[in-house]
Amino acid sequence: MLSLVTDRGLVLPPVGATAVGVAAIRAAETARSARLFTDPLAASFVRAAGFGGVQKVGGTRGPRASLVAWVTVRTRFLDDLVLDACKRGCRQVVILGAGLDARAFRLDWPADVRLWELDLPDVLKFKEEVVAAQGLRPSCERITVPGDLAEDWSRLLVQAGLDPHAPVVWLAEGVLAYLSAEVSDSLVAHAAELSVPGSRMGLTLASPERLRAWRDAHPDGKSDPRDYVALWRSTAPDKATEWLAAHGWQAEIFDVAERSATYGRPIEEPARPANGARLVDATRT
Repeated sequence: MLSLVTDRGLVLPPVGATAVGVAAIRAAETARSARLFTDPLAASFVRAAGFGGVQKVGGTRGPRASLVAWVTVRTRFLDDLVLDACKRGCRQVVILGAGLDARAFRLDWPADVRLWELDLPDVLKFKEEVVAAQGLRPSCERITVPGDLAEDWSRLLVQAGLDPHAPVVWLAEGVLAYLSAEVSDSLVAHAAELSVPGSRMGLTLASPERLRAWRDAHPDGKSDPRDYVALWRSTAPDKATEWLAAHGWQAEIFDVAERSATYGRPIEEPARPANGARLVDATRT
């Protein structure tokens, strides 16, 4: 996948550019009458990235429809998870690899919530330009932290005011597949180190089958420049519950189609995300 040059001349790295595609899906969902969530910034992100407008992002079958279903359901799932954590008393929220996440602006937070967004500097710069242009204010205290998940990001969060002695809820949405297995392992371990018992973590785990199939089909590693799977570096272990337990997280794993049905939107078979895509609600033990 290629880097993206925004309409302001800012270059987003390939992984950052995938966030624009996610924003396009969220913008399309926001335009629906029976939507699962509302994202007031998504369409602005898409336009500012030079897409010219929000187009129809998916059909009714095939990989495109599966991607739309995956992004839509995981967004609602993590919305519910983080708000539930706050209802139970958590007042610290950390979004790792935040991309163009607009939860600080679109969710109804308790008054004293603090929310940290960590991502690459250019991604956050683009995001801040769009937010400023729209004149939106977050509905909680929002702190942006430029950093790289492959480096010492936990230290940066503590320096930015995160209290490791108070409950925290972590979100890592659509992030781990773009990290090596070692970095993903380090991420859940470091999050545990900064979490008191009862803290929560919401994860999305890509399908191991999907990555294996892609590698079989592209032995030379080359593909269409728009193919986001080409950027995947790993997937979580098949036995994700055991993997997370080894780092101090008691995890409940959810199926995308099952969650979508609970939201009143059954996914037809041709549009179902690849087998093995998982949604995780984990609690620090």
